[in-house]
Amino acid sequence: MTTSNPSPGDVDPAVREELARLRDSIDNIDAAVVHMLAERFKCTQQVGHLKARHQLPPADPAREARQIARLRTLAENAKLDPAFAEKFLGFIIAEVIRHHESIAEDTVNGVAPTAN
Repeated sequence: MTTSNPSPGDVDPAVREELARLRDSIDNIDAAVVHMLAERFKCTQQVGHLKARHQLPPADPAREARQIARLRTLAENAKLDPAFAEKFLGFIIAEVIRHHESIAEDTVNGVAPTAN
């Protein structure tokens, strides 16, 4: 059995319009997510510099555990898969720790912080 996709000309114009509307919304949400992540990383960079100046460890497992639990609850309340939310936050946390380690190393080596 083979299936074929309808050619663009075969799709009802109302369906194409609805698809375009939904995709525009998705694009707007993606842009907002990127901007929010950029703001989050600006804050975590400041945390990294503060930790480095005061010789605090780059990672804070207790805080990370609290954040994961908090995000899982937020995800459940938003009807988002909590396991997905945890994986997403885990990816972000890993990147933040990598940045904090780099900042700490630069601080130890006397490298001036870069403006972000």
